[in-house]
Amino acid sequence: MSQAASPRGTFQQIADALKLEIDNDRGMVELPAVMELMERYGVSRGVVLRAFQVLRRSGDAEPVPGGRWRVVRSGDAVDRRPLEERIAAVITDDCLAVGAPFPSASALATRFGVSRPTVTKALDKLEAAGVLASGGQGKVRTVRAVPNREERS
Repeated sequence: MSQAASPRGTFQQIADALKLEIDNDRGMVELPAVMELMERYGVSRGVVLRAFQVLRRSGDAEPVPGGRWRVVRSGDAVDRRPLEERIAAVITDDCLAVGAPFPSASALATRFGVSRPTVTKALDKLEAAGVLASGGQGKVRTVRAVPNREERS
């Protein structure tokens, strides 16, 4: 898609094409990377970002940390709480008692669909808050306190 051929509305055409992709591929959970779309359509970064904003306004996509965009489908429940709050909820969801071993960073990364370093940062916050006890390198973290509803909100 050449900008010279259609200087106005190029971002709208890209947004329409992405919307069609979203509708046709029910398994699509993330939009293609900005660079990939720049190469695919031969446009600038700004044009792709404007297309993403069109999808955001229509409720078809939303930004996620790291510069990526997630597909939003009507009827899908998306937990938008901070990661440390979602990880703290694991204690009550999995019925863990004080002193119980806590799942590993790798297991939590898989469970929440984020990277292990991201989980490690959230776990560090929970340790600082006194919810988890650090096990040290290669040791299992344990539950130090069961958070109540007020602490999690």
